[in-house]
Amino acid sequence: MRVDLNVPLEGGAVADDLRITTALPTLAWLRERDAAVVVAGHLGRPKGAPDPKYSMAPVAARLGELLGQGVPLAPGVIGAAVEPYVASLEPGDLLMLENLRFERGETEDDPAFATNLSELADTYVNEAFGASHRAHASIIGPPRVLPSAGGRLLFREVETLSRLLEAGEHPFVAVLGGAKVSDKLGVIESLLRRCDAILVGGAMMFTFLLAQGHSVGDSLVEADMVEECRRLLDTGRVRIPTDVVVAEEITDEADARVVPADAIPAGVKGLDIGPETADAFTAEIGDAALLLWNGPMGVFEMAPFAGGTRAVADAVARCPGFTVVGGGDSAAAVRQFRLGDRIDHVSTGGGASLEFIEQGDLPGLRALRESKKMER
Repeated sequence: MRVDLNVPLEGGAVADDLRITTALPTLAWLRERDAAVVVAGHLGRPKGAPDPKYSMAPVAARLGELLGQGVPLAPGVIGAAVEPYVASLEPGDLLMLENLRFERGETEDDPAFATNLSELADTYVNEAFGASHRAHASIIGPPRVLPSAGGRLLFREVETLSRLLEAGEHPFVAVLGGAKVSDKLGVIESLLRRCDAILVGGAMMFTFLLAQGHSVGDSLVEADMVEECRRLLDTGRVRIPTDVVVAEEITDEADARVVPADAIPAGVKGLDIGPETADAFTAEIGDAALLLWNGPMGVFEMAPFAGGTRAVADAVARCPGFTVVGGGDSAAAVRQFRLGDRIDHVSTGGGASLEFIEQGDLPGLRALRESKKMER
């Protein structure tokens, strides 16, 4: 069972276990039916070799705490050191493999590695929606040779995000943050075919302001995206801030102040949407029948620049329509503000959710559909 176990760690322990807890229903379903489950996942970006800093040990420990039993960790991913651990499993037992990315063949989709990994099991379950936009060996390799299925989380993610693509409810409002327009351009194009309004915050708002001919001080911009921003603004459905929070430095003690978005002075950086913009965005969100939020409005980890993101999070939580938070930093903000139980769906995959919205498909989903032995 491939799971997205790329969780944050603090002090050698799991700091946020959302990606572990969301896999528990599928894990329980398999074990109740006497499956012996080999859990595979990755953590961080080790460079194709073992690195103690990225060991799955803390993840196995946290999974064990959630299950109320020990979860053994194999000493590797494939090969003679791992096979005896798998062979000794009894029905209902669990085993976690070491970090898949300790093997170079994982990220390179090496056929030999994929074959060796597949030989550890009789069937394959993809419960790693957050990694399914990667054409990696553990995602697209096993479905070529094993009876394969998607897990409950993966199906719920696809069903929910497909609802956004179908856009059967209006007004459909999207709130987008993030650093770069270039990273979100494909998503914006896709949403413009479906949305009634796109509300833009985060650092990428300054490229839009530059496209309107405004000064942006020392704010982050992508000069080569100005023409694209002008084209998007011409649709009349892209809303950008009218005021912003600025400061000379990005610290918790920064002297932050609010200025008009069309008059950002030199020597300061824009680091959040202002209160006027937050009110305008809140009003649009409140009228939405379908709502997507992906990306914070500012540097929400620091108190002087958290107001805009908090206001949007509160508005999304109050929105009477169907609400989706698209993973990543916006999901982290929802959890930080303790609003997760008031959102209809918080995605476990930031990059995967955006790619699905942009393209309507993912490599991991294609692999399951094309599996000749697929079981549901």
